[in-house]
Amino acid sequence: MATLKDATAIVGTGQTPFAKRLPESEKTLACRAVLAALDDAGIAPSEVDGLASYTMEETDEVEVAKSIGAGDITFFSKVGFGGGGSCATVAHLAAAIATGQASVGVAWRSRKRGSGPRPWRNTTAQLPTPAQWTRPFGLLRPADEIGMLARRYMHEYGATRDHLFNVALACRNRANQNPAAIMYERPLTRDMYMKSRWISEPLCLFDNCLETDGALACVIVSAERARDCRQKPVYVHSAAQGLPAQHHGMVNYWNDDPLTGPAWTAARQLWKQADFGPDDVDVAQIYDAFTPLIPLSLEGYGFCGRGEGAAFTEGGALESGGRLPINTGGGGLSEAYVHGFNLITEGVKQLRGTSTAQVPDAATCLVTAGEGVPTSALLLRS
Repeated sequence: MATLKDATAIVGTGQTPFAKRLPESEKTLACRAVLAALDDAGIAPSEVDGLASYTMEETDEVEVAKSIGAGDITFFSKVGFGGGGSCATVAHLAAAIATGQASVGVAWRSRKRGSGPRPWRNTTAQLPTPAQWTRPFGLLRPADEIGMLARRYMHEYGATRDHLFNVALACRNRANQNPAAIMYERPLTRDMYMKSRWISEPLCLFDNCLETDGALACVIVSAERARDCRQKPVYVHSAAQGLPAQHHGMVNYWNDDPLTGPAWTAARQLWKQADFGPDDVDVAQIYDAFTPLIPLSLEGYGFCGRGEGAAFTEGGALESGGRLPINTGGGGLSEAYVHGFNLITEGVKQLRGTSTAQVPDAATCLVTAGEGVPTSALLLRS
């Protein structure tokens, strides 16, 4: 069976500064990130013929292609479900390049969430069908929906706020080492965490991702071409998407087990196509819009058994030098929240050996998109 295994590689990454408020438009930020990624790869914008982004991206392919000076575009796609689409943008381009539909692909995400409006505030818009079963009953925001899942997880498996703190602390500690992170040199203590205000109980302020303006991009080419690019190639070893049967938004309560989310579906496909398994992953960039997503993803991707994700976080397991270092740039909780795209670029940095919190000799990296929504994942290798 034909697979994408190591057929393509990420050869360039780019990003703008991250901040609560940036003056540039989302289009300008997108183009700056794309041009920076192409420069990193040593590839001219005129060679770009493939584009992939999110359905929630405000800047469309026509505007990006025109503004950066791209050539004829022969492949373009958009992936839905917000943060669930991050890894899938790379996967779509990898498939297009491996099958000859494009030769130089660029994926990007540009967002002004820090200074822009919150999508759920638009109460005049007709609710999409899933929201008709959640928002009228008080689940107005993603934090409310994940808060409900977190409460059930705590009830069923004995997870505590200390376990969620372990996640928040690991991400903050890595951001403290990363000059590009919003939380650079801003330590987090247990006392700060426990005394912080509720956002949606049991989720406190530090269980929630940042509100960020910024943009990121990466460049994908064939493995053959990657050998001649400016940077060390990072190969797309395996890629997968996951939408489980009878899935329902973040609450997932149509399923027999709401805590078995999209990660489980994506993981089966991801590992099936890979030459290695969870025990061989050196570092992971796990989607962290909310702290409970980490233990749920640890279970879904096979790093521990069902209900063991909270206990997995104990003893510094997620820290540098721990059992599975995660989110080494700070993640969405402490670097920036740009719908998870910074997790992709941080995975590339780790396998290039250029991360600010470098895992020694890292050769394999798992990157995941949003758990709780139709999701995607990548296995990267050096």
